[in-house]
Amino acid sequence: MHDFAMPDTAAPSGAMHPLVTRLIDEMGYPLLANLSDVAEFTARPGAHCLFIPGDAKRNLETPDAAVVLPEIRMAFQHAFDCAVVSDAIETELRQQTRALKAPGFLFYREGEYLGAIEKIRDWDDYVARTSHILTAKG
Repeated sequence: MHDFAMPDTAAPSGAMHPLVTRLIDEMGYPLLANLSDVAEFTARPGAHCLFIPGDAKRNLETPDAAVVLPEIRMAFQHAFDCAVVSDAIETELRQQTRALKAPGFLFYREGEYLGAIEKIRDWDDYVARTSHILTAKG
């Protein structure tokens, strides 16, 4: 099993919003620093959510999304695991998935891209969209 990069080796500590860093440091979400990390993480059995934070200095929704993601995961009884996408590959991954708006949650199951939730939403919208994404293909 691969040990994914932690923020001190993949990005300067000041580059991420503290609430995004909290997901990595306190909640144990891996930081995916390259596309092979993404492929390996998303190919694992089960469902996965990749958090694309975007630039927190330009996007005021980034901290909110960093708080919402663990809540969504709890609401779905840990039906998926989570990782944070490094800014080094964020643009390329957004283009690959056509989920162009940040912050975004990209969902996968065993390597297959299932869909995305972009920008901040109402709670009921998160629940409905996550449920649809996780059950639509599988």
